Amino acid sequence: MDITRSIHIDAPAERVWSLVSDLPGMGRLSPENAGGSWRKGATGPAVGARFRGRNRKGVRRWSTNVQVTRCEPGRSFAFEVSTVGAIPIAEWSYATEPDLAGGCTVSESWADRRPGWFKRPAALLTGSNYNDSAAVVGNLDKTLAALKQMAEGH
Repeated sequence: MDITRSIHIDAPAERVWSLVSDLPGMGRLSPENAGGSWRKGATGPAVGARFRGRNRKGVRRWSTNVQVTRCEPGRSFAFEVSTVGAIPIAEWSYATEPDLAGGCTVSESWADRRPGWFKRPAALLTGSNYNDSAAVVGNLDKTLAALKQMAEGH
């Protein structure tokens, strides 16, 4: 399952990109991510940089491994997520398209990378229903709404 959602933001693409590429600060935007920390010498976004993500849903808490796969300032940012045991989970990506008025359209994409056998245990462990496209769309829309609010300074 691959899902993409977009929103127009009245802020420069560079500002929006700086927010989505700030993985330690992603908890300010995402309904499930709680931030995390750069690892193995990484100090910020760059292709190959590694990150340990922290996530939460209700009382459930879990960590993920993240590796940045695309990093074009002001344009695109993407990362692969896996379990601490290296089971693939998803690819998250963001693309920003500037407009003539000084704002941009940002698209957030989620691509499911979980093996079939892992989907049910993952849902039980995390309480997240990434087997339901409506739930994924809801999370993407919440993240984009928070991104818009933060980027526009509301």
